[in-house]
Amino acid sequence: MTSYRIPASNCDAEIEVKRSQFLGFAAHTPGLQAAKAFIQSLKDRFPDARHHCYGFMAGAPWDSNQYGFSDDNEPSGTAGMPIFSHLKHNNIGEITIVIVRYFGGTKLGTGGLARAYSEAAKATLEALELSDFIEMENMQFVCEFSQEAQIRKTISDVGGEVMNCQYAQAVTIFAKIPRGKTLPLPYSVKASRSTI
Repeated sequence: MTSYRIPASNCDAEIEVKRSQFLGFAAHTPGLQAAKAFIQSLKDRFPDARHHCYGFMAGAPWDSNQYGFSDDNEPSGTAGMPIFSHLKHNNIGEITIVIVRYFGGTKLGTGGLARAYSEAAKATLEALELSDFIEMENMQFVCEFSQEAQIRKTISDVGGEVMNCQYAQAVTIFAKIPRGKTLPLPYSVKASRSTI
């Protein structure tokens, strides 16, 4: 069973460094489209901010095809990578953190910028409530009408969810169950993977 942590809800945090404001925002973003939409929503919400720097892992923490980061015109390596590093080392997936910066008039230097963005990402993660993500797989169960309630309960007991049912001479139940879970089923029930 493959599991990692994901945001349970959106959150925000704020730090100030030498009068520059760093506003941190985190959201559950399952997939690249969701990550890009969240980033754009903050650019639209704060159009007068000087920088909208971010890091995201839009899939599982180990899926390098679904991550990215941006310095958004800050000096190279001072914003996106410090934000992304906090995600990478905390086994969090399906998450985007955006740090919106309002310049306070005092230059921080590259080291100061990297520390400020890192601290803003850390503060945002500390405010974030996390939940466990468990990879699910689609299953199909064919049973007799008299077994339907028992099968539904078995699916629920392992943390699964019934998605659909079809009734003919037998009952076909389409469900999602945690990958790798074995269900104690009566011998007469046929179980197979499904595309739902």
